[in-house]
Amino acid sequence: MIGAGSTLVVATRNRGKTKEFREAFALLGVTVRDLNDTDGVPPIEETGSTFAENAMIKAKEAAEALRLPVLADDSGLCVDALGGEPGVYSARYAGEGATDADNNAKLLRELLKRRDEGTLKDVGGGYLSSARFVSSLVLYRPDDGRHMEAEGTVEGFILPEARGNGGFGYDPLFWLPEFGKSMAELTVEEKNAISHRGRALQKLLNLLSARR
Repeated sequence: MIGAGSTLVVATRNRGKTKEFREAFALLGVTVRDLNDTDGVPPIEETGSTFAENAMIKAKEAAEALRLPVLADDSGLCVDALGGEPGVYSARYAGEGATDADNNAKLLRELLKRRDEGTLKDVGGGYLSSARFVSSLVLYRPDDGRHMEAEGTVEGFILPEARGNGGFGYDPLFWLPEFGKSMAELTVEEKNAISHRGRALQKLLNLLSARR
């Protein structure tokens, strides 16, 4: 679908995500751009009820607008004590235009409220809840409509307070027992190797390599 010397547009304006994709696709000799330096893509409404549906919507609409291959990611945090919230609303959990700090603050408020009410199930270890990051990727080619999909997850727990200065989004609140660190305390290499997006990316790269 894409090969060395080609250009791939990532349907995001999140510089953190772009950095991860750029490093991964550099191994294939593919140049990665994002929507910060690409004109011609109108606002895309994410109307899907799942991460996979939203990724497909973004990839298809952006690819058809640009006439270039587009990779779209829809990812988020699913917290068990909140019935899977924030889920597909992870990026705007605290409202449209919310910052990472706003979303993290709301997540803690919701969990601590349940703890104070006595409705929060004790998972031990001082954690507020078990949780998982989920990432769905769709690579879409506008010339023939061919596409690839991959999904990755990583299990962990929600901390009662932020730890670490790396990463973005909910990373400072997401604890990985096998590392003894939050996602925000991992190096870029460690995160890419085990993160939900890293796992989905590896599956996608394996699919691409198998078709070369």
